[in-house]
Amino acid sequence: MHTVAIVQARTSSSRLPRKVLADIAGFPLIEHVLRRVGSARSIDDVVLATTTNDQDDPLIRIAERVGVRWFRGDEHDVLSRFVGAAHEAGADLVVRVTGDCPLIDPDVTDLVVRSLVDHESTVDYASNVVVRSFPRGLDVEAFFVDVLNRVDRFATTADEREHVTMAIYSSFANLFERFDVVAVDDDSDIRWTVDYPADLDVVRRCYESLGLVDNQLPYRDVVTWYRMHPEIGAANTDLETWSPPAR
Repeated sequence: MHTVAIVQARTSSSRLPRKVLADIAGFPLIEHVLRRVGSARSIDDVVLATTTNDQDDPLIRIAERVGVRWFRGDEHDVLSRFVGAAHEAGADLVVRVTGDCPLIDPDVTDLVVRSLVDHESTVDYASNVVVRSFPRGLDVEAFFVDVLNRVDRFATTADEREHVTMAIYSSFANLFERFDVVAVDDDSDIRWTVDYPADLDVVRRCYESLGLVDNQLPYRDVVTWYRMHPEIGAANTDLETWSPPAR
């Protein structure tokens, strides 16, 4: 089974433009995401899915430097980007990751993929994002390519096309079997996703204080250190972020 991680990214974010190119410990944010996802044992291939806009050309250069595939498509129809990227890469199983998660954890990625594969006969989709227990920024979704094709047929609204998997857990939830990956400890209050300048400052401090470029610690070790320094998380605890619609 060919497992492909598709990382969606663009530079035209409305809340923090060009955030995926922001420097974190000497490297662009998106490079950390691509390298960390690619180090997961379950991942056979990584594809950067970006837009056809000229302003996203730097993302292509980063993908080529890192040595991962890239695919370009419609800026707002992210679902179509995923379909194109998955088919071009010959994916049997797709792992969805967003490009604003520079602390994405390879072991958590493997856990979500394994949860889907272990329940292959009964489950269409596994994730840790619908039922929250992991820190925001460790978000991983896994689904089979035939599920992606079905979603592409069902999804018609702008929100469904932009948020890729919304049809699975919301609009057409009765047509898909979902597996929720839940951590032993609830750390869903932690924000390691980057939507605002304060988020970027938090992630930079994590990288610099723990030397995460050269020392890719398990996320629980990062959580332990983070809890011991509450002044860091105080900067972005109350910020809003997008969440899946109520079930």
